[in-house]
Amino acid sequence: MPIPKLMAAVHLVGHGGFDKLVYSETVAVPAVPPGEVLIKVLGAGINNTDINTRIGWYSSTARTSTDEASASQISPPDGDWTGKGLAFPRIQGADVCGEIVGVGDGVAVDRIGQRVIVKSCLLSLRAGDFIPWIGSERDGGFAQFVTAPAADTYQVQSGLTDAELAAVPCAFATAENLISRAGVAKSENILITGASGNVGIAAIQLAKRRGAQVVAIAAAGKFIELKSSGADSCIERGAGIAAALGGNSMDVVIDVVGGQQWPELLDVIRPRGRYAVSGAIAGPIVEMDLRKLYLKDLTLFGCTLQDSSVFPNLISYIERGEIKPLVARQFPLSDIISAQEEFLSKNHVGKIVLIPPPPLD
Repeated sequence: MPIPKLMAAVHLVGHGGFDKLVYSETVAVPAVPPGEVLIKVLGAGINNTDINTRIGWYSSTARTSTDEASASQISPPDGDWTGKGLAFPRIQGADVCGEIVGVGDGVAVDRIGQRVIVKSCLLSLRAGDFIPWIGSERDGGFAQFVTAPAADTYQVQSGLTDAELAAVPCAFATAENLISRAGVAKSENILITGASGNVGIAAIQLAKRRGAQVVAIAAAGKFIELKSSGADSCIERGAGIAAALGGNSMDVVIDVVGGQQWPELLDVIRPRGRYAVSGAIAGPIVEMDLRKLYLKDLTLFGCTLQDSSVFPNLISYIERGEIKPLVARQFPLSDIISAQEEFLSKNHVGKIVLIPPPPLD
């Protein structure tokens, strides 16, 4: 296809409210560096990290839930997850599903035309201990076109829709990383917090494909969808976790919530059990009784950077039909504010996906 010079995209112009999201149809289409590909974006999912970065929640000064931080309109200099500050303007979007329409030097031209998804955690660009994320340290999928390293861009042969594939990269890779790091095994009892969100839905499916027994925590009105995704039982969000499950009843806890109920998670993990975390939307500052940690011989995993096997494994699961992303709603890219408002309402189950307009010749 002919590549236009200009494209539609959403620029994040600073930390703050929705006014920091600027939609434009006169953004320059990026040039393709050596070793990279140019992707026409067909779908881009919304994630907590998009909200967290916009509102500056990753700052060391932020100590509340994401809802409270969003309302406070903080604008710190260290508001990105690296703590080093974000370069503005930035095109966010850690999820990319699209079609390769151009290649840089060193990339085989037969990759043009491939339907692909992009690994959010760009391992091929590792610099020492630092690994950039698409949509954070470099421009992402909230645009008609995006560039990505060829090595982190994976062809997918699947009957899933573009929106369903756009629900995979960030959430499913985060969940697979959590489950892999925690060593979830067949017949183990797994507790998943925030289970109706993107990572939670993914974690349910990925734990079930390993043969685990899954307990999901979410709002009561979402139990039907969670059980359809594979949860064996559900606990209402805000209810007493230890009272519902009993002490020492879970082999593994997969957590993206944190918050005031966090101490109960250690209560329900059995001796020598495991806890893995990759989010804290209910609040990052929690209280720990260290005696529970060492007397029960617990292992805690903090999970952000993904093991190299995570994304290839996901591709194989997709192509074998072992996972089924759940899309809650789709919005045009130009309606990103409405999409983020819907995301923040937490009334949905599954992924909210932005669809860019077709490029003009």
